[in-house]
Amino acid sequence: MNYLLLTLTQNSLHIQEKTQDSLLSEQTFSFSDFELPKTAEILAEQIKEQFPTVRGAVFNNVGEEFYTQNTRSTVLNTGLENLIKHFSELLNFPILTVTELDNAPDLTTAFEEKTAALTWNLDYFGYTPGKEEYSVESLLTIGNGFMGLRGTVPEMTLSKDHYPATYIAGLYNEEESEVAGQIVENEDFVNTPDNQHISIQVEGTDEWLSLEKSTLHYLHRNLDLKTGLFTSHMIIEDNHQHQLKIIAKKVVNMAKMNNYSIQYSIQALNFSKNIILKTTTDGSVYNFNVERYRNLTAKHFHVTQLLAEKNSAMIEVQTNQSKISVQQTATITGDFFEADAIKNTIGKEIIEQEITFLAEQNNTYTFEKQVQVKASIAENNLETPLLLATSFDTEFTESADAWETLWKKSDIQVTGDLMSQKLLRIHTYHLLVSASPFNNNDLDVSVTARGLHGEAYRGHIFWDEIFILPFYILHFPETAKQLLMYRYNRLDKAKENALESNYAGAMYPWQSGLDGSEDTQKLHLNPLNGEWGEDHSILQRHVSLAIAYNIWMYWNNSNDDAFIKEYGAEMLVEIANFWRSATTFDETTNRYYIDKVMGPDEFHEAYPDSDESGLKNNAYTNLMVVWLFEELENILSLLNTQEQADLFNKTGITQEHLEKMKDIRKRLSIEVNEDGIIAQYEGYFDLKEIDWEKAKEKYGNIYRMDRILKAEGQSPDDYKVSKQADTLMLFYNLNKEKIDEILGELGYDLPADYLEKNLLYYLNRTSHGSTLSRIVHAQLAEEVAFHDLSWTLYQEALHSDYQDIQGGTTAEGIHTGVMAATIYVTLTTYAGIDIKKNNLTIQPNLPKNWTEMTFNVEHKGIHYDLTVSENAVQVCPSHDTTVIIKDQPYKLIANKKTTINY
Repeated sequence: MNYLLLTLTQNSLHIQEKTQDSLLSEQTFSFSDFELPKTAEILAEQIKEQFPTVRGAVFNNVGEEFYTQNTRSTVLNTGLENLIKHFSELLNFPILTVTELDNAPDLTTAFEEKTAALTWNLDYFGYTPGKEEYSVESLLTIGNGFMGLRGTVPEMTLSKDHYPATYIAGLYNEEESEVAGQIVENEDFVNTPDNQHISIQVEGTDEWLSLEKSTLHYLHRNLDLKTGLFTSHMIIEDNHQHQLKIIAKKVVNMAKMNNYSIQYSIQALNFSKNIILKTTTDGSVYNFNVERYRNLTAKHFHVTQLLAEKNSAMIEVQTNQSKISVQQTATITGDFFEADAIKNTIGKEIIEQEITFLAEQNNTYTFEKQVQVKASIAENNLETPLLLATSFDTEFTESADAWETLWKKSDIQVTGDLMSQKLLRIHTYHLLVSASPFNNNDLDVSVTARGLHGEAYRGHIFWDEIFILPFYILHFPETAKQLLMYRYNRLDKAKENALESNYAGAMYPWQSGLDGSEDTQKLHLNPLNGEWGEDHSILQRHVSLAIAYNIWMYWNNSNDDAFIKEYGAEMLVEIANFWRSATTFDETTNRYYIDKVMGPDEFHEAYPDSDESGLKNNAYTNLMVVWLFEELENILSLLNTQEQADLFNKTGITQEHLEKMKDIRKRLSIEVNEDGIIAQYEGYFDLKEIDWEKAKEKYGNIYRMDRILKAEGQSPDDYKVSKQADTLMLFYNLNKEKIDEILGELGYDLPADYLEKNLLYYLNRTSHGSTLSRIVHAQLAEEVAFHDLSWTLYQEALHSDYQDIQGGTTAEGIHTGVMAATIYVTLTTYAGIDIKKNNLTIQPNLPKNWTEMTFNVEHKGIHYDLTVSENAVQVCPSHDTTVIIKDQPYKLIANKKTTINY
């Protein structure tokens, strides 16, 4: 096979195209002052143009003269490992070191092994403090659904440079803050005490090693996605030229909800002296992750107890308003000290434990810290005695076994595309960190918009569930059920919310946290002009439709009639009753309308020059209401006469209400123009157009056109500009055939190509201010055979968090919605599975550079192992069943692998 040999000189990249035995061609690309990643991106494009068929490379060692000549490159941030990482990802093929090539049995095997390593590992080399570092930490987060630890090394403390944090699912607290002359209340996702900190001082120097003040020679952080193991390798030097090599490992035990473990190894590289090792239990931490929140009240708990004896330490805290107790118990052990030798110091909010020992040059000393985290948010958790962990190796082995179980059910294997494979695994990993079948089934929580990774959106739960839950519905239905129970347990609060706004039924909040109250902020900061403005996003009532949709999706895919009878039907009835009460009949048009809402777009809050917020006849909202009323009829048919009577008695729903819903189904209004474009909302066509080219030229990044317009003294309410898919979300949720049916029942006659027309119309007016926007548009583009457009948008969505394309938002936590949606679209759009029908239906539609996909799903209580290729589907079901492939039915036998060619 052909491969490239890459040699970096002072001002050029020299490339030789080779086979195992001969040189085929040579090329040299010049540059000035190499800067990573910018220069690598330029060079990679040149390589792809000159060598389009090559699928592997070898990178020569980099000489010292390269760093002397290129002032923007250092060994720390532009070392050989980092160069290989960046070029591999940019070129989308494996790159070996010369040593790896020399040790390989053959080139093909070497490239296959390197590909596997690249797609199962997340690596970061060097250190860039600030937002970039914060983003790295989000992506290196480890967790188990109950807690998440950001991907910092133990030496880091809370600062603008880096941000260690320990989050617990469902842990919220509400505090008052003064904003723009007003007192506002905000409920926040709480950063809990930090038990990860470890620092070192060479005795006699008075200098604790830190990344800010010491000299960092090397830093490599690795996250093994397969096992959930975080590892950092660091070489650091104090101001007295003492060099140390430090290897730190962290694991949050996926098999045991409460445990995490740290292993810390120290090696003195150029000295033999006493070293002081200090580990801290820190209750002084506060919320600091999101820059725009930093002027708000940030301390959410107070310390209620601190204890330390020998090698044990315990901190207990309680949140100030929500009164949730958190207890962390830590034990420390090592091969170089006894428990009696530990010096314990207890302060007002901090416990410090110090160990002094003689470090002999080149010897390695290993220290372990086992931490048990308990919280009263988990029923019986705080008071239940639990055995403390005994060793890092035991914790890691248990956790790795649990991860193996999860990957067997959720891994998607893609052949022919290294980066898509890697990113799909990164996304799957972070969803399992955010909610896990091992630990979430006993919790009363849901998946936040930013996982257990950061504090953006205050850790609240949004309509993002509509994108997130299908991942669990397909792979872990019991966890999907638990996430739906979070909503059922807050049904009474949703009914209170509706009543307070003069509606009937249940109106779920746009932002939900601890108890289901409406926790949407009243004021929002525009970082472009530093001004606080009113936030009207509370009017996104369609969150209730997302919940209804997920209930239906779970039931339709699982056949869990018991859930419907006990919980689901009640939620659906109450949500439907809310929408019934939100409709008004217009005698002039002889149709119903819904007003005082916002759609998914979010840029549009009101009509131009209006004193009132809210819009009328949002198409997404109205058509999903029609869908809900239709499906409610089907759901109610599952209940017998007595069960229906009990449900109607409990909810107050009458036959008159149900008849009213039937009438609304046929006469709810939307606005459609003569070209078949469905107006985002009534009056949308009257808005002004934006000069997109001028905006791009002026601002570059125009994702948040709302902030740009407001900073210019204008309003997005005046323009045809969308943050994300709004009307088009209908086609993400429902099959086009279903939408055709709904439009027909409403009496609207649209042209045959109306989907293509609507896609192009809104795509040209969307800034993609939400990462979710791209994946929704990617699915629709593929549906109308815009293959190149679909692939481009899909790839942008896949890379969005990893490359932090929104300029710093990943620093505040990963986007669980887009991570789940990319997996869902991979399975539904490209593998072509449809879970909305009675039989699993498959219409394979692989991207042109994928040779095959292997995955598994749960559907109607049957587990399917599937491999989809260009010309065949291989399927093995757990029960006898029938599947539909390319519109043809095929009978399958339980546990027998069948290949269907087409």
